[in-house]
Amino acid sequence: MRNRWKDDDGSTLPLMIFYGFLSLVLILLVVAATSLYLERKRLFTVADGAALAGAESFALDRVDVTATGPKPRLESPEVRKAVDDYLAVAPIARFDQLHVDRAVSVDGSSATVELSAYWRPPVVAAFVPRGIRLEVTALARSVLH
Repeated sequence: MRNRWKDDDGSTLPLMIFYGFLSLVLILLVVAATSLYLERKRLFTVADGAALAGAESFALDRVDVTATGPKPRLESPEVRKAVDDYLAVAPIARFDQLHVDRAVSVDGSSATVELSAYWRPPVVAAFVPRGIRLEVTALARSVLH
């Protein structure tokens, strides 16, 4: 019996199982975090393009000539329409529950666009949330020289 307790055969198996499980958890967490990061970057890219479209939505008769040069005047309804038109042709099919929270011109010279979408992890597990609502804000300004 004394020789049996001194024998190390099989003592590494529990460690291998534990480290294998730990490695799997770590891999799933890194995959989920990477997916979340990339989804937020994609959503911000769409919001940035929508803000740029909104900032360019002024009519030529709404350009004021000032001492510092021409300055376009933006209106919130025109910004919203330009954002909606942009999203109608943009590649947004992969976003889940994409919503335009705000598309306005606060100061008359820039367009602010807030978008939100729902992110779901590629692999659902007990230690990863089932999904998160992502929100991004982009600001664009028209400058004429």
